[in-house]
Amino acid sequence: MLNYILRRVLQSVLVLLVVGLVAFAMFRFVGDPVETMLGQERTVGDIERLREQLGLNKPFFIQYWEFLVRAVQGDLGISYRQGRPVAEIIAERLPATLELAFVSGLFALGLGIILGIFTAIRRDGFAANAIMTLSLIGVSLPTFLIGILLIYVFSVELSLLPSFGRGDVVDLGWWTTGFLTPSGLVALILPAITLGLYQMTLIMRLVRSEMLEVLRQDYIRFARARGLSQKAVNFRHALKNTLVPVITVTGLQLGSIIAFAIITETVFQWPGVGLLFINAIQFVDIPVMAAYLMLISVMFVGINLAVDLLYVAIDPRLRN
Repeated sequence: MLNYILRRVLQSVLVLLVVGLVAFAMFRFVGDPVETMLGQERTVGDIERLREQLGLNKPFFIQYWEFLVRAVQGDLGISYRQGRPVAEIIAERLPATLELAFVSGLFALGLGIILGIFTAIRRDGFAANAIMTLSLIGVSLPTFLIGILLIYVFSVELSLLPSFGRGDVVDLGWWTTGFLTPSGLVALILPAITLGLYQMTLIMRLVRSEMLEVLRQDYIRFARARGLSQKAVNFRHALKNTLVPVITVTGLQLGSIIAFAIITETVFQWPGVGLLFINAIQFVDIPVMAAYLMLISVMFVGINLAVDLLYVAIDPRLRN
């Protein structure tokens, strides 16, 4: 077990290094931040001095190595646009993204498992068929279009929910939360549904497929032959074995919620790190872009590592 954990941790570190390297390589094609930071009357001397000040005159791999060394120490550099530490800027925006991802994850996981079980048990019923048909919307439509449709229906036509922003927040030290205010909770509804709908439909379909497969197994027939109630067969025997293979895919989907929050935050102007990244691209703010990609990579890899370890703990056959 220890060897497996060490191997997975080393693989995760390698993935993070590769992601950071690819991201830095891509930034070379985004644009030159010096062009954005200096005015029209800049001189060649001004350009050279600024490039030397920002460290952009150094070789690519030296820049990448210095970034990694500083990042390990908690120093993510200075924003070219705002002139503030990137770590400070991300700390201000991160609570909004994490709260949105948390609510979206609960929505996707809770409703996905419940609907998956229901559509498997009642697979020939009208309600189950209607749910499966409607679930095609969540799978087929892109996230930004779902968000725009929800805004049009619930904000423009019905005027029930806000179309943008986070609402009122409460400061809890360095953390700001919208969970403690009515407007903050209401503002979460549309972005959370938009972000979690795709993952919810995938989890629902996966749970349904796995449960239908489990219900065909011989030990389920034996349990029914013993006279166990349908409820005991479905939830005590079938559901437990259904969720084992679902864990890995569910972990991937929950990780992608954080990674793909950037689209939802742009549609709803949600003040999180995703919207920060979009603004950083427009101004070629390389330190912010690099820090965002590394942060998302750490979260995504960390979630997948935790899921892998949980999967092995449940199924010891995978330890070798």
